[in-house]
This record gives sequence, structure tokens and C-alpha cells, in this order.
Amino acid sequence: MMLRVVSLAFLGIATMGLQGVSFAQTTVQFDPSPFSLSAVDSLDGLQVPEFIAQQRQSLAMQRDAVLRADTKLQADCWQKFAVNACLIEARRVRRQALDPLTQRELVLNEQERLWKTEQREKRLQGKQFDNRDKP
Repeated sequence: MMLRVVSLAFLGIATMGLQGVSFAQTTVQFDPSPFSLSAVDSLDGLQVPEFIAQQRQSLAMQRDAVLRADTKLQADCWQKFAVNACLIEARRVRRQALDPLTQRELVLNEQERLWKTEQREKRLQGKQFDNRDKP
């Protein structure tokens, strides 16, 4: 199992309290195994959309946390002498934190497309069997 970790602590952020959360120790972890196609295939047809919706909601919450931290970082940059260098670093950190989330979102999109294709094929096969029975 491969685990990819992006940490915001390396930036040297002391503690940024956004709604009581310390982003100095916040990490975004990406574990591709729960998002593999085999994990979704094992679910029956009615649970797949719910699984995908839950994962999308989780991704949205994580993305919001990263963007809130980025907004705070950029606001802090305006208090420094080297504003541009600080803003460039803040953008780099934001991209690093959002990349795993984007990858997870792409995997979810692929899973959703495959599930929809499978459902469409099942519907079409059902129609073919119905048409064979009729004279």
C-alpha cells in the first residue's frame, strides 16, 4: 500500500487557527487503495452513487480546509517585506496540497463513468431480452 503525504508543516507555519484547527500539523493523505475500481465493484449497484457522493463530500471538505489555509497564508504574506516571494511559496504549497485531492477526484470520476456505463449496458441487455420474447 503506497501512502503519499503532503504536509503544510514544512512551510514553517506556527499555528494558524482556522476554526480551532492547527494547520501546522495538518497533512493530506492519499491512499489509492480505497479508491481502486475493485473496491467500488464489490459494492452493489445502489451503493456506488452513495459511496461516490460521500467521497466527493470528503474531498470538498479537505479542499476547503486547504483553501482556507492558503487564504490565511496569502494574507500573512502581505505583512512581509518580500511579498511576491511569499505569495509564490504559498501558491506552491497550495498546489502541492491540492494535487492529491485532484488525483482522487479523477479516480472518482473514472469510477462514476464506469458505473454508469455498466448500468446502461445492463438496461440495454434487459431490453434485448424483452424484445426477443415478443413476436
